[in-house]
Parts: sequence; C-alpha cells; structure tokens
Amino acid sequence: MSATDTPANVPAPDAASRRGPWGEVLHSLLRSGTFLTGLGIVLFWVICALFGEHFVPYDPLADDIINALAPPSAEHWFGTDQIGRDVFSRVIVGSRDILTVAPLATILATIAGTALGLLIGYFRGIVDDIVSRVLEAFMAIPVVIIALLAIVALGTSKITVIVVIGLSFAPIIARTVRSAVLAERELDYVAAAKLRHEGALHTMFVEILPNVIPPILVETTVRLGYAIFAVATLSFMGFGIQPPSPDWGLSISSNYGMIGGGFWWTVLFDALAIASLVIGVNLVADGVHGAFND
Repeated sequence: MSATDTPANVPAPDAASRRGPWGEVLHSLLRSGTFLTGLGIVLFWVICALFGEHFVPYDPLADDIINALAPPSAEHWFGTDQIGRDVFSRVIVGSRDILTVAPLATILATIAGTALGLLIGYFRGIVDDIVSRVLEAFMAIPVVIIALLAIVALGTSKITVIVVIGLSFAPIIARTVRSAVLAERELDYVAAAKLRHEGALHTMFVEILPNVIPPILVETTVRLGYAIFAVATLSFMGFGIQPPSPDWGLSISSNYGMIGGGFWWTVLFDALAIASLVIGVNLVADGVHGAFND
C-alpha cells in the first residue's frame, strides 16, 4: 500500500473536524437566523453612520422655521422638529455618535475587565478576596449614577463618556473572566507552564487567555447593547453627547415635550432607532452565545 493510500478502517475526517473549532463557530453563526438578522440590523446602522450624510435629503443641522413641526409627508418622510430640521436626515446621521462612543466604551471595558479578571482569577487568595469585594461594591451602584457623578466632576465630552461607561462595565466583564479563569487554572497546561517556570504574566496572557476568549466575546457583545442604551440615556439627560449633534438620545431630550401637543414624530423615530440598534446587537449576542454553546 502506498503512502498516499487511506486504510479502509480509518474513517475520513468529518466536516466539523476539517473546519476546526473556530471554523465550526463561524459555520454555526452563518447558519443562525438570529445572528444574521441582528448583524443585518447593525450593519444597516453602521452604513448610515459612515455614509449617511451623503444620501440624506437634507442637512441634519439646517433649521427651517417656516416648516417647523411639519408632519410626515412625501417631502419630509419623518416630519420636522420644532425648529424645522428634517427628522429622517437626523435619524440617519444621528447613528454616528452613538456607534462611535458605545463600541469604544465596550472595547475599553473588555480590555480592562479581561486584564482584571485574569489577575484575580489566577492569583486567587487575598488578591481575589479584596478586589472581588471592591468590584461587588462598585457594581451595586447603578451605572447611570456612577456616570453622572464622574461626568459632573470631569466635564462633558465624548472621551469622558467613553471612559466612564467603559470603566463602569469593566467589573462585570472581570467577573465573567474570573469565573472562566478559575476553571482553566486547574488544568494540566497551566501546571505545565508553571513547571517550565513561566512567569505569571506569560501564563495568564499566553496560556490561559486564548482559552477564555469565547465567554469574553459573548460578554462583549452583551455589554455593547447596554453601552448603547447608557450613551442614549446620558445624552437624554444632557450629560452625554452635546448639541448640535443629531444624536438620538439628545434629539429625544430636545423634543419629548412636543408629544403632549400631538407632535409624536419628533420623538418616535429616534426612539425606534435606538430600540432597533439595541435589538440588533442583542440578536448578535444571542447568536454568538449559541454558536459557542452548540
């Protein structure tokens, strides 16, 4: 029998084996209607954020007092707000700020939370006891309260919002990473790294980290949805993104008083935009979770 022949009693590798673990995850995602639906919604808003100003019918910042509070029509699809700005144009372009601030805050939370989770999960003992109690106390305070206190102290800016939201969500991610690390640190490959006298940083970031990527990815996508909502909430309260941005939360804050007068369109479409983006991100998170748990 030549070297290229395959023995009859040796089964050929199945498709899953040929794809590998990450290939199998990608295959599961591409077969997930939940993931693809959420991804489609998120990509729609990403395209609007990147290129929206090139195809909206009106300048989202240009006012037109003569046409103020005009209802939805063929000329203004979503109507106009109290100073005559086209609501449709503002909704489309308004996705830019929230899709800049929320993902950056989520990335910061993931980096800080992962590093902290690796630290307390690997060393355990007194380090785990002290840091975990601090994190629990920190998480007991609502994120919005922490954000408001920090923004009042540091001043309102996009950078401040990113840092505040990122650091507010970091303890939640750290707790998830800690749980994963506690399971991994008892496995043979970690013991082998210690026998080779590898340093703690090498063991945490080179040996353990690649094996806890799945829960980190799941937690990151979940936190992104919360970050979007947090950014919108802060903007609505006047502590987030500032005028003249067409940001959704800021637009709702500026126009919600019009609802009582029957001018519902000044708020409805911005609220639907926020809801659709959060739903899209949550669908992506559900798809990612399902792909890693198949």
